[in-house]
Amino acid sequence: MGSVMLLAVADVLTDVASVLGGDATLQILYIKLVEAVLCCGNQQSEWRPAEGALFCIRAISNYVSVVEENVMPQVMDILPKLPHQPQLLQTVCLIVGAYSKWLDAAPSGFSKLPLVIDILMSGMRTSEDSAATAALAFRHICDDCRKKLCAYCKQLFHIYYTAVTGEGSFKCSADDSLHLVEALSMVITELPPEPAKDALEELCSSVVTPLQEVINQGPEVLGKKHAPELTVHIDQFAYIFRYVNHPGAVADAIHRLWPIFKAIFYLRAWDMRTMESLCRACKYAVRTSGRFMGITIGAMLEEIQGLYQQHHQPCFLYLSSEVIMIFGSDPSCASYLRNMIESLFKHTTCLLTSIEEFTTRPDVADDCFLLASRCIRYCPQLFIPSAIFPALVDCSMIGITVQHSKGEQFLSIRDSVIIPRGATITRILVAALTGALPSSRLETVAFALLALIRAYGIQALEWAKESVSLIPLTAVKEVERSRFLEALSDAASGTEVNALIAPVEELSDVFRRNRTVQEIVLGALKAT
Repeated sequence: MGSVMLLAVADVLTDVASVLGGDATLQILYIKLVEAVLCCGNQQSEWRPAEGALFCIRAISNYVSVVEENVMPQVMDILPKLPHQPQLLQTVCLIVGAYSKWLDAAPSGFSKLPLVIDILMSGMRTSEDSAATAALAFRHICDDCRKKLCAYCKQLFHIYYTAVTGEGSFKCSADDSLHLVEALSMVITELPPEPAKDALEELCSSVVTPLQEVINQGPEVLGKKHAPELTVHIDQFAYIFRYVNHPGAVADAIHRLWPIFKAIFYLRAWDMRTMESLCRACKYAVRTSGRFMGITIGAMLEEIQGLYQQHHQPCFLYLSSEVIMIFGSDPSCASYLRNMIESLFKHTTCLLTSIEEFTTRPDVADDCFLLASRCIRYCPQLFIPSAIFPALVDCSMIGITVQHSKGEQFLSIRDSVIIPRGATITRILVAALTGALPSSRLETVAFALLALIRAYGIQALEWAKESVSLIPLTAVKEVERSRFLEALSDAASGTEVNALIAPVEELSDVFRRNRTVQEIVLGALKAT
């Protein structure tokens, strides 16, 4: 009930701020805050009115000008003077995070930063809840003030080291450490290339040290570790590679780290949770560094295609699809990619030999066909001529009848997009058949129209009738219209696909027989 009431209060306040304006509403709430702080001064136990006023000020943060100078500086000055009560401190940290844009943009905002950083440090020491809120606020500040914070990297690293090592009684969890890593990574992004490379190396070194210590203890120790003991560090690499936008520096980092990653791949390939975490880190390394990765990408592909044959981890297929997106059109990678494609699909088609296998291995099936779709888009020259392509088509014919929750979800999304536009799409396809596209594209357009008809049945046939009825009888005979629509109806009922091609070609020839007829038809079918 309490949380519902708070949400209701926040909704009312945002409505008020949208009418009065954020700055005017802030002025009113500030008066209430001052009154509440006086109560705190008289009796330390009376902190709740102050927390309530702060909650209200936080609720309107999106409506307050980022350069407001009359009230916000005074609000920030009040925060460190409030009682050190865990719940109140949590709300104070929320205020700091909510007004991070003000700290960056307001003339006096950045001068308040040392004060609010001290508050966040206190939050990280007080309780697990306040530590979580403080870490998130720290991330918001580093995101919005990243350019100004570039000069304070040493101090930011100190906060990070203190928090993740647990020194100074900090109570940050694994999730909190991810916020801190993300915060540092966003500031590193704003550094010039050489300082950024040095800062990235320092950050990666602090994260990899615990992993290196485990690996140094030998394969048996690494194999017996619980997954969270490894993923707590590997997930930090994912955040680093995602948010440090220096492609060359990230490529160098992943090259240095590859021996560590390779050891974990090899010794923990049976462990789905660790493999998903490691593949996520590699995914972001590939996305950020792209073609800067050089020889590391070849080593990565070789490792995952070998391990996939033994352990069938779906995340290996997903990581491969990310590689295809970046390197699919790169001729220098053709040899690596061709071998990977044939190896992964050959093994997957042997796994998915029945509907039962599709049902019991839904993630393998999903990631297999995601990889296939990206191969068709980014490297068809490698994929379609390959020996494995026919087997994959046979595999898809088995899986096409499988419906699970994700499939049904995507069908509803598809329908919500296609149905409102169905009549227009059909009219455009008919226009393409009748001259808007060259005759060499007839078969491709015919198959697209057929797919639409088979997906939406009678509804799509009605769209086709509406489109054809727009063509005046001066351009086409009624018998030609009827023959075309009859062919569509037969195709929708499951008639051989090739039976549709002849009527399509016939109708197309009629409309293309002279330019005047073609202009009449295209004018009638022009989408409005």
